[in-house]
Amino acid sequence: MTQRIEARLAELGLTLPAPAAPVAAYVPAVIAGGLLHLSGQLPFAADGALMTGRLGEDRDLDFGQEAARRCGLMIIAQARAALDGDLGRIARVVKLGVFVNSAASFTDQPKVANGASELMVALLGDSGRHARSAVGVPTLPLGAAVEVDAILALNA
Repeated sequence: MTQRIEARLAELGLTLPAPAAPVAAYVPAVIAGGLLHLSGQLPFAADGALMTGRLGEDRDLDFGQEAARRCGLMIIAQARAALDGDLGRIARVVKLGVFVNSAASFTDQPKVANGASELMVALLGDSGRHARSAVGVPTLPLGAAVEVDAILALNA
């Protein structure tokens, strides 16, 4: 699975970022009961800049989808770090929680969340299909446009 994920990343022209350090008093990942729980990840552009803004106000749907996809890449990077580089231990993506910094009139949070969801399927195939929440919020840490957390099932 590790080689498969890395091959798919290369095919898609993507590279995993360095795992981001926590910005407060928490850890990026916890393994418990055969599940890998990943803390909320923020979107960093290819140049390392945090993707900020509010959807429906100063950012559009395309920007939000890319921000969600970049959160998805950070989720995989954090999983790789938590699993000592062995992405083959991922059995499936169980759930993604997607938080979208959005104006009160913006109602396309599910479409934004597709940026992360579609990435998981592109990288993991059917094992990337998952349950999901997509929620609009008035603000996110550091002004981020999107934040995504995840629960991954692990192979024994």
